[in-house]
Parts: sequence; C-alpha cells; structure tokens
Amino acid sequence: MVWDIFRQRRKEEAGIEAKASATGPVVAWQNMGRVAWSARDTASLTRTGFTGNPVGFRAVKLIAEASAAMPLVLQDASQRYEVHPVLDLLRRPNPAQGQAELFEAFYGQLLLSGDGYFEAVGAGGVPGELHVLRSDRMKLVPGQDGWPVAYEYGVGGKAHRFEMGEGARPVCHVKAFHPQDDHYGLSPMVAAAQALDVHNAASRWSKGLLDNAARPSGAIVYHGTDGVSGMGTDQYDRLVEEIESHHMGARNAGRPMLLEGGLDWKPMGFSPSDMEFQKTKEAAAREIAVAFGVPPMLLGIPGEATFANYAEAHRAFYRLTVLPLVTRVTAALSAWLSEHAGQDLVLKPDLDQVPALAAERDAQWARVARAEFLTSAEKRALLGLPVLADE
Repeated sequence: MVWDIFRQRRKEEAGIEAKASATGPVVAWQNMGRVAWSARDTASLTRTGFTGNPVGFRAVKLIAEASAAMPLVLQDASQRYEVHPVLDLLRRPNPAQGQAELFEAFYGQLLLSGDGYFEAVGAGGVPGELHVLRSDRMKLVPGQDGWPVAYEYGVGGKAHRFEMGEGARPVCHVKAFHPQDDHYGLSPMVAAAQALDVHNAASRWSKGLLDNAARPSGAIVYHGTDGVSGMGTDQYDRLVEEIESHHMGARNAGRPMLLEGGLDWKPMGFSPSDMEFQKTKEAAAREIAVAFGVPPMLLGIPGEATFANYAEAHRAFYRLTVLPLVTRVTAALSAWLSEHAGQDLVLKPDLDQVPALAAERDAQWARVARAEFLTSAEKRALLGLPVLADE
C-alpha cells in the first residue's frame, strides 16, 4: 500500500496520466473502514472454525470423542438388557464403522451444524445398519402443518428423498435448540463465529508480521539535500528495488537498513505490546471455548483459573456439556429405534462407568444406602435401575 502511494506520486510528478477505476476510491475506503466477517453458512464455518482454527478443532473433537466414548445401557420398564438386537446394532452399526466412530461422526455434525441425522437401512424390525448423514447435504421438506413430510439428501446434483409417512421413520433428526428456526438447529459455531474471526485474524497478522521481519509497516520520508526538494526518478527506482530485494520478507529479518541522502524511516503501525495482541488472541480463544462449553483449562488456554484444578474442570465438562448432549441424543435415538423394534426401549448413558463422575457416584450410592426408610425397590429407582422381578 505504501509503495503504491509512492508510485502514484512519482507518476503525478512526472506528468504521467494516471488511469483508475471509477469505483476504486469506493472500494478502497470500504476495505479500510468496514469489518470483514466470514460467512455464516455451515460449509464456511466448518472451514474457518474447525479445519482452520486449532481452538475450534480441539473443542469439537473433545466433545465428540468424549460423548462417543460414553457407555450406554439399554433397558425397558422391567429389565436391563445385556443381549438385544439394538445393542448388536450399536456395537457394529455398519461394515465401515464401529460404535465410537459412528457416534463421533454424529456428534461432530451436530456441533458443526446444529443438526444430526441417522439413517436406518433395512426393512422391518430393528435396522440392519445405521449411517450418519452429512448435515450440509440434508434438506427438510415441511408439510402444510409445518411438520416434516420428507428429507432430501443431495450429492453431486442428485437428490434422494426420505419419505416420513406412516410407520417407522427412515431418518432420525436431532437438532440443537434454535429460538428463531422451526426446522433446523443452532450450532455453537455460529455463536463463536466472531471470536473465531478474531482468533484467525490474529494468527494471520502474526504470520504477516514474521514475514515482514517482525516489524510493523512504515514510510520512508525524503527531506531533500542541497536545496533539492524532490527525489529523482532513478534514485526512487533504485530505492524501491533495494528495499524489495534486501529488506522485505522473512529471509531478510534483522538486516540493517542504510538510509542516505536525506531519507528517514517513520513507523506507521502499532507494536504488538501497544495492541495487547496476545491478550486479544487469548480472550478470543476463551470465548470460543465458552461457546462450546469446554473449560479453557482443558484446551490449554492461559488466563484466570475458573476451576481449582484439572480434575474439577474435567468433572464440570462432563456434567455440564457431555452428559446433557448424550442424554438428548440417546433419548431421541431410543424413541426412534423403539419405532423400528416395536418395543418401548430406553437407551441412556451409564453414569456408573464414567471415571470423571466417580466421586459423585460414590457419594450418591453411599447416601442412598444409608437411607434405611427406603425399600430396595425405591433405592433401585433412585439409582435409575429397573425393578427386579421378585420385588
């Protein structure tokens, strides 16, 4: 930008006609005065917030992997199943994926887009396979009453239609809460979009600063010597060539600049300390973590310690983020699979097998065991266990 201004001035001084677009000044002022935010569609947010941002990537992976690894139990009103076709289906949902891989893909889609879709393969009874459909390819078709009558899955210009008629639904749609949309959910990525833009811009600024010898931009001011008020064309061209070849880029970092003939260097940018650059980047990272419900301590983000230690942060992460998400998904999944199986089933997380919640589990078990006024059946009900047949 600085060199373009200098070249324009040299052309004007030399009497050379300068041709420019009529909209050039408008575009220039627009770029200088307007904040540029990234697009808010699912594909753009996935690129900028997941594949292009380490904090967003780690937050999504941490939640998806922890949720997918949550142990699940299947039961009905009378018993907890150890062997059941639904359990077999979940252990091996399709030839290409296991249970953890299937649920990780589903939770990832739900976090990135606000919507997650399961597809059932097989006619009649418990499905033969389960697949996760990409949310950005799915389109809901509402009926006259507002309820979905079909889903269309588009790939490569072709669309497959899933009819939501009588009987078991072929697709299970789980959506996050959205206050202004009746059909699609709101992704945490949307709430964190501004913080993601700030964090990405800070990373680009840091990279550009390193490429430019770790110094802010500036201007070379010519004061003139021996009564000469202007710089000659040959002198100007030589100066430009010398700066571009010897003083720009990372390979020329730290090389001293020799200024002669009335030339002086005037910085035109703020230093990182003046901008509190690192603090701004860390604040944006904390906002991203907050939007996803991940304690910053678990992501290695420096700053004030909200939790006393790592174990407390880990327990809060499971209690406030992972467990509500898994409970919501398994409730929708169990209702959907019950339609296919023709049996009322309840699929839910097994909290007794979660190490992060072991302290809470031990305290609850001890409290219930000491309650002598409760019967055995009441104690089992408080712990979420089905009633035994002989009680």
